[in-house]
Amino acid sequence: MIISRTPFRISFAGGGTDLAAFYRDEPGAVVSAAIDKYMYVTVNKYFDDSIILKYSRTEVVDHVRKVKHPLLRESMILTGFDRGIEITSMADVVGGTGLGSSSSFTVGCLHALHAFKGEYVPAERLAAEACEVEVGRVGEPIGKQDQYIAAYGGFQFIEFMKDETVRVSPIIAPPGKLDNLFRHLMLFYTGRTRGASDILRRAAAKFKKNMPYLRDLRSLADSARKSLQEGSVDEFGMILHEGWLLKKRLEQGISNPSIDKAYEAARRDGAKGGKILGAGGGGFLLLFVPLDRQASVRRAMKGWREIAFRFEPEGSKIIYVSG
Repeated sequence: MIISRTPFRISFAGGGTDLAAFYRDEPGAVVSAAIDKYMYVTVNKYFDDSIILKYSRTEVVDHVRKVKHPLLRESMILTGFDRGIEITSMADVVGGTGLGSSSSFTVGCLHALHAFKGEYVPAERLAAEACEVEVGRVGEPIGKQDQYIAAYGGFQFIEFMKDETVRVSPIIAPPGKLDNLFRHLMLFYTGRTRGASDILRRAAAKFKKNMPYLRDLRSLADSARKSLQEGSVDEFGMILHEGWLLKKRLEQGISNPSIDKAYEAARRDGAKGGKILGAGGGGFLLLFVPLDRQASVRRAMKGWREIAFRFEPEGSKIIYVSG
């Protein structure tokens, strides 16, 4: 049996510029960090030639081509499995909440399948294969950032080049600065899950119109990295707020009246900035809040579930191997 553990992520700036429609015209970039919430995938030999898959549903089929879950099916085909295997998955947080769960699932599944074959696969290959599965084979209208941060972990500045190459550069900050940043972050669950695909497809239809906003989001990724390396932590909060305003111009479905009301209440009580994670429409609301204002913001967000989290320096890893 093999068990992989793959982190979820928080994307801070530059989201949208990791889509091919942007980076094939000009390089994109994001600032993203892995957090201590995980996707677990187990792979084990099944006693006969059946395929047993357990996720939110259970599938029992006799050949990989009959698998209904597209990410599992294509991951198995890519790694050369067609029968006689059992795969299960578990997660710390429900999917559809903007933490990159589908890409963490794909990266973790590929990692476990390769390990089951006795193959070591570096983070770069895991990320590239996950992009091939999600974007190339399944056709999801998503970008590349989630696969790379899930595979690499840490706090990264990730660049997406015209030739399809991806550059992953750790953000080097003064000692204690990243820890200080995370102490200023609060995460609240909106109570709603959503699929990112519909929102992203609507945004893609307006891509040319939105290019000026996307260029500004790309610049915010540069500003976010610079603020962590050279500036004050407080600057980061204002960058998040600027990104919030830009993202709302891109697509109306990113927010809704309930989220807007909560965000403005948090801002009145001391939050410097924030964002809806992922494609928007639900999931988690991230807020940047000075330490002395967090109790006030917590009261302002009464009724919203707060989720404690920490920075995760490692990416996808194999945590268990048995005979």
